[in-house]
Amino acid sequence: MEDQRIPFLTLQEVLAKVLVQYQFSAENAELSARLFAQSSLDGVPSHGLNRFLSYLNFIKKGLIDVHARPEIIASFGAFERWDGLLGPGNINAHLAMDRCLELAKSSGIGCVALQKTNHWMRAGNFGWQAVEAGCMGICFTNTKPNMPAWGGSEPKLGNNPLVVAIPRQKGPVVLDMAMSQFAYGKMAIYEKEDKEMPYEAGFDQSGKLTKSPKEIIEHELALPIGLWKGAGLSLMIDMLAVLLSGGEATHEVGKSGEEYGLSQVFVALDPNKFGMKEWMEEKSDRIISDLSQSATFDGKGKVRYPGENTLKIRKGNLEKGVPVDVDIWNDILSLLE
Repeated sequence: MEDQRIPFLTLQEVLAKVLVQYQFSAENAELSARLFAQSSLDGVPSHGLNRFLSYLNFIKKGLIDVHARPEIIASFGAFERWDGLLGPGNINAHLAMDRCLELAKSSGIGCVALQKTNHWMRAGNFGWQAVEAGCMGICFTNTKPNMPAWGGSEPKLGNNPLVVAIPRQKGPVVLDMAMSQFAYGKMAIYEKEDKEMPYEAGFDQSGKLTKSPKEIIEHELALPIGLWKGAGLSLMIDMLAVLLSGGEATHEVGKSGEEYGLSQVFVALDPNKFGMKEWMEEKSDRIISDLSQSATFDGKGKVRYPGENTLKIRKGNLEKGVPVDVDIWNDILSLLE
């Protein structure tokens, strides 16, 4: 993949202009574009710019309603259930976490379960949204079937991403992970570059592990993280998302062959409301300090915590420009001609 660097503001502005052409309001175009650009800025193009054209394709198919805005359908104290009305997934997710933060600032905790929404693109955006507001954040989503149950030979589970984010003055700790060994967006990058994955990433049609992203993507047989443990965790995330939101489960999402109408859950906790202000930083720093002192097998480098490099990557890309795939960037620019 050949890359070039584009200033962050230019990237955001171009994406917003395209979205306005697709009938987004100026406000929603700016927000959705920023979330896409932020993903690439932070070093996650697989769920940033690289997903933008497929996002537009879903709009063309009528699977995303660009005019929809989520609506509350039930409230139980600090827990609320919302209907995403098949609106743009990253906008819906941002608004859901924003509502969680409002609830958390008021009562200490907020939880929003969202039904009938769409792919939120980079899950980590919403963990960073929480920590930048000084809160802990947890969010998860189901997906269409793209991973086998352990021992199964067909896609039955979703790779159901999970985010856990903890604010910290010396650097937030933000875990953003799918239930598959590699996210499909990452495998798509390797496929485009005609490369094998660095580790076994899924199964071939005979049930053997393979590093071939093309074969895995074609048959949607990604390898669960932790083998049977990841498969079990995927199932539980799907069930929690569905039961809390009242939305559709992975097997229901997959009936059309398209990935839309997802179920998601967002949680925010304000540490200041729980008497943690005095010792949270000290305890967090001790945990990270102990982790960073871990010995390594080759005696080189160091162990990193989740999200440790994000701020460094963000700073570098703001200074030098955001790396973008030339082919994808040119395809997007052509939409403005």
